[in-house]
Amino acid sequence: MLRLLAAIALTLLVRVAIAEGLSPERLGIIYNLDDPESPGLAKYYAQARRVPLANMVGTHLGRADVFAPNDFAQIRREAIEHLPTSVQSLALVWSRPFSVGCMSVTTAFAAGYRAGFCEPGCGLTTTNPLFDTDDWLPADTVGWWPAMLIPSADPSLAHAVIQHGIQAKTLPTSATVYLQNTNDKARNVRAASYAQVSTLFGDRIRVLEVSAGLTQELPEAIAFFTGAANVSDLARIHFLPGAVADHLTSTGGVLYGGNQMSALAWLTQGATASYGSVSEPCNHLEKFPDIAVFLKHYLRGETALEAYWKSVKMPGQGLFIGEPLARPFAPSLP
Repeated sequence: MLRLLAAIALTLLVRVAIAEGLSPERLGIIYNLDDPESPGLAKYYAQARRVPLANMVGTHLGRADVFAPNDFAQIRREAIEHLPTSVQSLALVWSRPFSVGCMSVTTAFAAGYRAGFCEPGCGLTTTNPLFDTDDWLPADTVGWWPAMLIPSADPSLAHAVIQHGIQAKTLPTSATVYLQNTNDKARNVRAASYAQVSTLFGDRIRVLEVSAGLTQELPEAIAFFTGAANVSDLARIHFLPGAVADHLTSTGGVLYGGNQMSALAWLTQGATASYGSVSEPCNHLEKFPDIAVFLKHYLRGETALEAYWKSVKMPGQGLFIGEPLARPFAPSLP
């Protein structure tokens, strides 16, 4: 009897957690009317993920890499006003712009443009009220609509990323979190947390530390975290559907024309979501995903958007890209 009651209680807790989490009905889709690929891709995504068509809004954003902050507030306000009040998070469907001034476009849409999110670039910036929180009703609780960008410039890549998110259901027992050490002292700062990550999660998922300059293939990666301006051994990493990967560096969120590896490279290699900075953040750990916090939320069945957003304490300069609804660790319900 006690076991039965415990099982019922656990099932109810899981159902409550899912009910409060991100679902297609609570996701808004904003697309760029100035991007020829954006409207069609937005419609495809809505159909693939069964997002209500009422949750879709088109707006004019131009096609420059950086959008002017002075023109942004009204566009954001009008877009959100056209969304149902049930919407709690956003999928942005375009490739350019990827920043609003020195802010990422995902955080600018989430919270509105404010200089404190990105100025001074090398100083500490505005904090995220959603950091390591348990529930997910951000629009209702703090007035934020956390966003993730689905890049549209390469339609084949965009469709692949969306399908990777949809296919992220049943993982093999050999699914692995890879934590890479590099010789780049400035960018390898998260390595100090690797031992803790292994201790916290090693009994729930395979966690391996690897060195830069890989000589072997890394199969069945569900996550890969490193610190480097460019990842030379990218081709050796083989991602599972729903996998995330990012490299702590200055301009990984500069999707085009940067002098460092773009976060797009992770998606091209097969990752489902990633993160990178659009303006110089310096190497403050608060401005990049906290690996332990990310895994805490992802492993308990939250979406890529939820887990990534909850893992960054100062997200003003950080671009979240990929498929927002990927949930490879979704619990099985009777």
